[in-house]
This record gives sequence, structure tokens and C-alpha cells, in this order.
Amino acid sequence: MLQTALHFSHTLLKEIVQPGQHVVDATMGNGSDTVFLAELVGKKGRVYAFDIQEQALQSTQKRLDEKALEYQVTLIHDGHQHLENYLGKEEIHAAVFNLGYLPKSDKKVITLPETTQQALDSCLQYLARKGRIIIVAYYGHEGGQAELTTVANYCQKLPQKEYNVLTYQFINQKNQPPILFCIEKK
Repeated sequence: MLQTALHFSHTLLKEIVQPGQHVVDATMGNGSDTVFLAELVGKKGRVYAFDIQEQALQSTQKRLDEKALEYQVTLIHDGHQHLENYLGKEEIHAAVFNLGYLPKSDKKVITLPETTQQALDSCLQYLARKGRIIIVAYYGHEGGQAELTTVANYCQKLPQKEYNVLTYQFINQKNQPPILFCIEKK
């Protein structure tokens, strides 16, 4: 059976993230990816998780506490476009973005094309060789199509000599299923 975009994103991350590495969850949301990444990097690694909504930080902290994973995670109450303010000189081996809005929250608070592009620019500067940036674009909301267009254009313009870029999507499903992009540094 074909994997959903979310499950495929985890497959792509599992292939490369190793214990002790540093990674970014650019949109922590309810904490699923943060917990997943924390398990992959282990106690010697570090997950930098970003969100602008207090609800996201609380939900994520609760999940981390339940699994005793808080040690290797830094929760950051700030937009992903500011990630360079928190990473220092650390190289990252992966980053994950879930674009759209926080499930079960205010659907007017959404990720934005401009800030997402800024965050992608920063991630590329920190990305290790063979590292990956995973973007899962949920675009079935107001403003979502503009962000999807920005991400698609951004990815298409990345130089082939430096990056491999993959898209993964279901094309026969209703209700705008998410589209996954994977940027891999050569």
C-alpha cells in the first residue's frame, strides 16, 4: 500500500537521521514530528522545534514528557523564519515542515509563503551533505495555494548540481491531499 505524505516523510527522515545529530522541526504543531525526531536523534542529539502558538508548545511538551524525551529537544516559541537565531554554528541533518494551520485550532493562523521561504533559505545554509528538508504542504485552506506555489517554485529553482528534489502526491484523491517535497543536499 502506498504511504501517505506524512508516513512517507517519516520514511525519508528515518533513512538519514542518526543518533547524536541535530535536526529541525520547523512547525511543531501538536508535536508528532518533534517526538519522532527526538527518538531518532537520541539523548546525544538535538531537535530544535519551532511554533508561534503557545498551544503547540504545550501540546508538544506534554508528548515529550510522556515519553521522557524532553532532554534532547529545545522548544522555541518563535517563527521558523528566525531559526538562524537559535542554531548557532550547528550543522543540521534534517528539517521537517508541515505547512498550513495547527489542527484543532484557529484556522486563520497559518504558515505564510514569505516566512516559509526565509526558513527554507536558512535551513539550506545549515544543511549537512546528504541531509534532507521535508516539506508537507497542506493547501486546502485560504492562503494555502499561494504557499504551495511558492514552495514548488522554490524547489524547482534549486540547482541540480547541489540538490535532488522530489515531490510525492496522490493525484486522484479529493479534498486536496497534502503534497510532499524532499530536498536532499548532494
